[in-house]
Amino acid sequence: MSLTAGPSPLLRLGPRQLPHQRDAHGSEEDEAHEGCSRENLGRIQFSVGYNFQESTLTVKIMKAQELPAKDFSGTSDPFVKIYLLPDKKHKLETKVKRKNLNPHWNETFLFEGFPYEKVVQRVLYLQVLDYDRFSRNDPIGEVSIPLNKVDLTQMQTFWKDLKPCSDGSGSRGELLLSLCYNPSANSIIVNIIKARNLKAMDIGAHPYVKVWLMYKDKRVEKKKTVTMKRNLNPIFNESFAFDVPTEKLRETTIVITVMDKDRLSRNDVIGKIYLSWKSGPGEVKHWKDMIARPRQPVAQWHQLKA
Repeated sequence: MSLTAGPSPLLRLGPRQLPHQRDAHGSEEDEAHEGCSRENLGRIQFSVGYNFQESTLTVKIMKAQELPAKDFSGTSDPFVKIYLLPDKKHKLETKVKRKNLNPHWNETFLFEGFPYEKVVQRVLYLQVLDYDRFSRNDPIGEVSIPLNKVDLTQMQTFWKDLKPCSDGSGSRGELLLSLCYNPSANSIIVNIIKARNLKAMDIGAHPYVKVWLMYKDKRVEKKKTVTMKRNLNPIFNESFAFDVPTEKLRETTIVITVMDKDRLSRNDVIGKIYLSWKSGPGEVKHWKDMIARPRQPVAQWHQLKA
């Protein structure tokens, strides 16, 4: 089997060879409301079909909508990895779309020399990630579809809601923290109170918390708590003050990262929280509540994210 990626609309397969496209499993509108009860990770549009004459599976990644912000700037740099499970060694990737929560890719990928009887034993797995030049890419969400459930004789187009990635990013634990804004002193006090149900990254759990003050995507100042040894439900109760003039509030982000300290290797990231005007709904609410109630600590639980 060989793998090929190329520009839209399709590579190698001429228009006469390509089956007619139709929308699978209902219209875009029918699926727009799926999954509203869970965390909204956005959704992705893609199509898949099989060319029997060429023994080639075609996968086209079209676009995504309403992706969550993963970056300090309140946006993401998304791209898609494409696998045919259970094979995870061979993968194809789309291009990265910079600072875009509603990216359009329109990229086509060919799995060539792939007998149909083997194709229907595979699961098409799409993973949407946020590209990070300086550290590990952040998973946004995933979609999987068994190919034996799809009529591959025609190019079929799907809209699918993204689900939390199976690396456990949906169950990293929670952090309770408070924010207090003092406009006369031009300061924000962040109190890291406690965490619960933290994800164990290895045998020994030694969590601590880093707090970064960001302004216009640039790191300004970092603080961190002490390390709590062998504890997945640590109580920190540590406060940190940051200078933030009122006129800079809209461009300010506070990034909370819960880490697992490792003496012998690199410390692991358990999860993150981005607090600003432009983060997720829960984070934005906390930020606005802080501004609406000056000089009062406003506490809130936050789910840690990958």
